Amino acid sequence: MEQNFESIIGLEIHVQLNTESKMFCSCPSGARKNLAPNTALCPVCSGQPGALPVLNKKAVELALRAGFGFNAQINKESVFARKNYFYPDLPKGYQISQDDKPIIGKGYIEIKDAQGNTKKIGITRAHLEEDAGKSMHEESDSLVDLNRSGVPLLEIVGEPDLRSPQEAYDYLTNLRALLSWLDVSNCDMEKGELRVDVNVSVRPKGQEKFGTRMEIKNLNSFKAVKDALTYEINRQIAAVKAGETLHQQTMLWDEVKGETKVMRSKETAQEYRYFPEPDLKPLIITEEEIAQVRSSMPMLPSQKREYFEKELGLASYDAGILTKSRQITEYFEKVLSYGVPAKQAANWIGTDLLGALNACGKEIEDSPLPPSEIAALIKFIQEGKISIKMAREIFPKAFNENKKIADLVKSLGQTQINDEAQIEVWAKQAVEANPKAVADYKSGNTKAIGAMVGMVMKLSKGKANPAIINKILVRLMS
Repeated sequence: MEQNFESIIGLEIHVQLNTESKMFCSCPSGARKNLAPNTALCPVCSGQPGALPVLNKKAVELALRAGFGFNAQINKESVFARKNYFYPDLPKGYQISQDDKPIIGKGYIEIKDAQGNTKKIGITRAHLEEDAGKSMHEESDSLVDLNRSGVPLLEIVGEPDLRSPQEAYDYLTNLRALLSWLDVSNCDMEKGELRVDVNVSVRPKGQEKFGTRMEIKNLNSFKAVKDALTYEINRQIAAVKAGETLHQQTMLWDEVKGETKVMRSKETAQEYRYFPEPDLKPLIITEEEIAQVRSSMPMLPSQKREYFEKELGLASYDAGILTKSRQITEYFEKVLSYGVPAKQAANWIGTDLLGALNACGKEIEDSPLPPSEIAALIKFIQEGKISIKMAREIFPKAFNENKKIADLVKSLGQTQINDEAQIEVWAKQAVEANPKAVADYKSGNTKAIGAMVGMVMKLSKGKANPAIINKILVRLMS
């Protein structure tokens, strides 16, 4: 992006809530349960005349959890409205949503800016609504599956506080992590559980007035959001510099061609003809209900990171890795419950375990190694029975072959040698075989000891305790 321009970005995000049933009826959330098309239906979610909606209490609780996570205002009174538009997959011809009185008011999500400083990205509102069905186009046929119709959604409307595609990417990453952490939504984009619409405009730096806003749809990944923004920002800047007049439009992102294209002129709120839903009373939330949901909230990722850094002494990077998801955090804390040091546990989980899981496309909840096995490996190292080098040979065998750490240590004969008398015999052989290294060490080159440590390890077939080797070599050469 050119230095003389800046981009103004705001995101509208729809997330499917983790409820067993739909927003206004008892039908299962068929879109997420792999049910046959059009089998999770009833008169309410299929829009039959005379069918009356009944609000899902769990959806309200999950919206409140999200609101607390956003540090947002909780509106004790909110109102449902009919949002009128006509799509083949919208059986009623309107969507039950919330308009001027949403359940969640202003809040924010924190990200790190380009300089590493914390930046608050405002959230205008978050409101409850029902999802539409799903249209599928196959050659000359268009099919509609209404299993998704009526599934609970939380629409999160962000302030135009983002200034780059990277900030938008970071915002989405942090938002998804927070909602997953709170069990508000699984946020699986491949299953349509998280959908993103982007609003973007550009303006010359120093200008207060926003430029003409474009909305981009059809974004199926966070990378697509970043790529589409980069392309659209550059396109708008080029148009402004060329003196063209931009008109507000809804764009589609063509991932194959790597470009945006016009879908339609942008609708306004007036075109939806909102009016209060006559079949639902205003939603009144009591102080007692708010307190009950608040008391069930887990410690937030930011609070966990601070705890890991201040109380456990972990580096900021390690604390960030261990709070990427609630499942990783819980796994780490279970390892600690076996009495092993936090730093060692963080190293083995953050580097070795997550690396191995990533290589085979698994999440930590699918790990073949339970927390007890990681703790066992660390304890063998602590007790001096195996070296770090031995542990790194044992770990992949335990991970790939589903074997116990203790059994591998025993069967492979992987027991570290701590006998100082035996290690001194090998150390003397190394000193006698490396007179130049001894001379270099005595002249102040402490790194020269490395060659002899390697030789002792070779003589011991990798079993000598490295700490004892170093201690004896230093004594012999001083």
